[in-house]
Amino acid sequence: MPKAPWLASYGDIPADIDPDVHPSLAHLFDEAMRRYAQRPALRAGDTVLSYADVDRLSRDFAAYLQHAGVKKGDRVAVMLPNLLAFPIALIGIVRAGAVQVNVNPLYTPRELQHQLVDSGAQALVVCDAALPTFEAIKANTAVKTVLSVGAADGLGNAGGEDGASAPQPGSFAAALAQGAALPFEPPALCGDDPLFLQYTGGTTGLSKGALLTHRNLVANVEQFKTFMPGFMTPGEEVVVTALPLYHIFALTVNLITYFSIGSENWLVANARDLDNLIDVFKAARPTSFMGVNTLYAGLVAHPRIGEVDFSRLRLAGGGGAAIIPTVSARWQAITGGFIREGYGLSETSPVLSFNPGSIERFTGTTGLPVPSTHVKLMNDGVEAAPGEAGEICAKGPQVMQGYWNQPEATRAAFTEDGYFRTGDVGMFDEGGFLRIVDRSKDMILVSGFNVYPNEIEAVVTALPGVAECACVGVADERSGEAVRVFVVPARDAVLTAEQVIAHCREQLAAYKVPRVVSFVEALPKSTVGKILRRELRDVA
Repeated sequence: MPKAPWLASYGDIPADIDPDVHPSLAHLFDEAMRRYAQRPALRAGDTVLSYADVDRLSRDFAAYLQHAGVKKGDRVAVMLPNLLAFPIALIGIVRAGAVQVNVNPLYTPRELQHQLVDSGAQALVVCDAALPTFEAIKANTAVKTVLSVGAADGLGNAGGEDGASAPQPGSFAAALAQGAALPFEPPALCGDDPLFLQYTGGTTGLSKGALLTHRNLVANVEQFKTFMPGFMTPGEEVVVTALPLYHIFALTVNLITYFSIGSENWLVANARDLDNLIDVFKAARPTSFMGVNTLYAGLVAHPRIGEVDFSRLRLAGGGGAAIIPTVSARWQAITGGFIREGYGLSETSPVLSFNPGSIERFTGTTGLPVPSTHVKLMNDGVEAAPGEAGEICAKGPQVMQGYWNQPEATRAAFTEDGYFRTGDVGMFDEGGFLRIVDRSKDMILVSGFNVYPNEIEAVVTALPGVAECACVGVADERSGEAVRVFVVPARDAVLTAEQVIAHCREQLAAYKVPRVVSFVEALPKSTVGKILRRELRDVA
């Protein structure tokens, strides 16, 4: 193993965790639902579910899935914003031994079809707003069971009230009602069983499914809890979840980790509605909040932020993109606490490093590697010398098994000695704190979401009249980065930027759509014909 300069900064934090402290994520959920049965678990709007409610409802959904023919290891796609149905579906899928495929509800038919076909999902839980997207491609998928979720429903008689109206056939609520009358036989589960397919960008323009196991998630939950003991008091935490749960950061930290310690979780379906988010803050008075830089920047600039009582807030975490120092400073001036930054990827469940509780100020780093995580920095196959930058390569119990049905991509993603190659460049300071020097050079980070140029280029090139194109990221005050496309028109073609953008809106989620389209006569290329995106970034 490489040297671990970060251990000297650990203090009382154990260097290692037990990744098998729970045999599976189902066992983790079961323990929390028994221990905190009477505590409030989830809130959305005026609806509150206790841990006992979650136990009952998720059991009913697991029974429904079994009755519908979903077996251990089968894939179930969930295409929802932060509605109460998301955690109920998740825990039900876990208890049934199935594999959850997390899908962005803003995806276009093309993007959705790829994930459903690639994963082989046979069931889909989908919000009403995204149903037309699925309808457009359902004939091309293997999905047999579709359950719809309305923005304000989906749980039927969730809290056990009498007189609830009958749920609509084909709805998630109807599935829960049906499952309540069915037997359920929990399957045998272990740490090696698959749990999530978390899709992430691919070099071919198509996303790859990172295969995460029960042990991966149990380990990352335990790593975070062990690393932040003073901020994770069982039965006392209140967390506001505005980041989307289909994103691995919120999924692991906000939902699963905080659920495991009996927290009260306030779900926010639309983080862009800052007025509503501030209303939630006022009502919840959270002890913990996780966000990305753009969300924090929007909040500190909001005229109503002073209405919120932040006196209970102990932990404000940041991930997905670099936290700008001025944003953390403004947040601290308002709330009394700085933003603790972390680092991770879909392939690592996601947390690799975080700023521990012992830190008393904003560091501008992503913190220390979490327990049982080994990180080395590599340059052309040689480990970087102390103080030098290198590609961040990580090994630990939270690192994925590989990419779903992509053995070649999996082999390329790991070093010969089993370290996952992140593609990001970092360096350690003298205290072992990891600073990100540069991301994977071609990836674009829009509001914390990865955008891979190959996918954008594949879509733009499919537009008649486009000879070739190249995509780069440009600085943007609102989203951190924005997408800019350089287009070479075909001979005699007449194209406008509006046409290119309209075409992309039909094929891509909104955050991937180019903000700027530039027409050029030719693209800079190397002697072997490779497009030199670096030169385009310099131009941009």
